[in-house]
Amino acid sequence: MQCKFKVFILIVVSIVSIHTISCSNQNNFIHVVIQTELGDIEVAIDSVNAPNTSVNFLKYVDEGFYSTGSFYRTVKLDNQPDNDVWIEVIQGGINREYRDKQFPPINLERTNQTHVKHEDGAISMARSGPDTATSAFFICIGNQPSLDFGGDRNPDGQGFAAFGKVSHGMEIIRNIQSSPAEGQGLTPAIKIINIKRK
Repeated sequence: MQCKFKVFILIVVSIVSIHTISCSNQNNFIHVVIQTELGDIEVAIDSVNAPNTSVNFLKYVDEGFYSTGSFYRTVKLDNQPDNDVWIEVIQGGINREYRDKQFPPINLERTNQTHVKHEDGAISMARSGPDTATSAFFICIGNQPSLDFGGDRNPDGQGFAAFGKVSHGMEIIRNIQSSPAEGQGLTPAIKIINIKRK
């Protein structure tokens, strides 16, 4: 009887521990909703593992810079004639009227440090050089390891700064990706009504 009681206590402790770890992991994320003319996309921002990139993105969110912004770029397997390494993403950004009011560029948080990878649904910052990201972001369709640190999509090998993942709305992202485009430019761009914290 005493042995059964000990087993019961062990099971209860295990369940409580698993629940605590699960809740702790969920608390690491800040959820935002990207409202588009095609529907809503919910994203979990990883503010613990990619703190600087998350803070930067959320500054633009909280200041309303993405209100009336757009998804303006679609990268598909059939529209990358100048690239040897193919990826699939959609890219969005702030209202062009706010470009002169952007915050200073941020330091690149590399994926070998954050361990936030460019997997299906990952949200990441667009950039040219290593420390040039401001407000433009992209979302991955499918796993895109060539965008991680050491990947060969970008010649400098530093990768991009992923900082979260889509939790709902991948069908909206795929609809945006397959919308009419000239080259990689969406025609017309898909309007972002707003991005706000959930």
